[in-house]
Amino acid sequence: MTSHAPPADTRQLTAKLSTLDRYLAIWILAAMALGLALGRLIPGLGAALDSIQVAGISLPIAVGLLVMMYPVLAKVRYNETGKVLSDKKLMITSLVINWVLAPAFMFVLAWIFLADLPEYRTGLIIVGLARCIAMVFIWNDLACGDREATAVLVAINSVFQVFAFGALGWFYLQALPSWLGLPTTSAEFSIWTITLSVLVFLGIPLIAGYLTRTLGEKAKGRDWYEDKFLPKIGPWALYGLLFTIVLLFALQGDNIIAKPLDVVRIASPLLVYFLVTFGASMLIGRALRMGYARTTSLAFTAASNNFELAIAVAIATFGVTSGQALAGVVGPLIEVPLLVALVYVALWSRKFFPSITSAKASA
Repeated sequence: MTSHAPPADTRQLTAKLSTLDRYLAIWILAAMALGLALGRLIPGLGAALDSIQVAGISLPIAVGLLVMMYPVLAKVRYNETGKVLSDKKLMITSLVINWVLAPAFMFVLAWIFLADLPEYRTGLIIVGLARCIAMVFIWNDLACGDREATAVLVAINSVFQVFAFGALGWFYLQALPSWLGLPTTSAEFSIWTITLSVLVFLGIPLIAGYLTRTLGEKAKGRDWYEDKFLPKIGPWALYGLLFTIVLLFALQGDNIIAKPLDVVRIASPLLVYFLVTFGASMLIGRALRMGYARTTSLAFTAASNNFELAIAVAIATFGVTSGQALAGVVGPLIEVPLLVALVYVALWSRKFFPSITSAKASA
């Protein structure tokens, strides 16, 4: 049912959050600092973490990502995703932003900011091609976005990622620069690496979340499932996020600390990318009258990137110590705290939407 009541004040919304949710930005910054400190203080920690890999990612980090995604996907009402698929306006807009506008914008930013640093430039372009399939669920949930819409958009991104990543990599690293008279980069992308990343980091938690909801509702009913069960597993999404951040920065701490100026050079275009992509998506969603909840899903899906895949592809193609891999690591360094801030921006923007089309968004 569409409600025309004015949205709740952002302060009222955040006041209802748990301590973990309310101070998430602080916990994330602390997790990043702890990871950097561990990487510097414990010799060989990075090598130990990276010794066993799943889909090109350190096994402990892979575990953290799965723990992070499962509770959010267990919250999705899968029987309502058909309504999202019928929203052609949302589907088409998301595909255009994610697979046409966003990669092209990252390509432009990479050449503007990193024209003299080809390794970082290439890594940044790879980040732009890797559309988000993981952390976007966290940001969307915190901002009261449409869970079902986010699940569908991420699933569509995953399919496109498998089939389009390699082709777009060739286009933006070889074909387009050649047409523009710019230096080209030769890179062979493993379709298996991309497919495995999607299957592991989306497939496993998606199946687990679907089975949990289906069997839980069948055994105990929806009220018990949503009022009793989900609150118990919900905090584990953020525990998994913080655990992943600690390990990620412990793994790459030496590179980040040893090259602070390079990190700043890489971070600058990323900062512009996230802010512009998010802001433009919110404005487009409002102009198309999608409502707050689905516009928020559209914006976070567009502004987030699959840094797990970008890092895995960069390492597999160019090596673990390459500039391309460092560019992938800097991605979450900027994305994580910035998108937490954008959660609050999204909540504040609710007053600019004339109606709330999702019950969750007005809860």
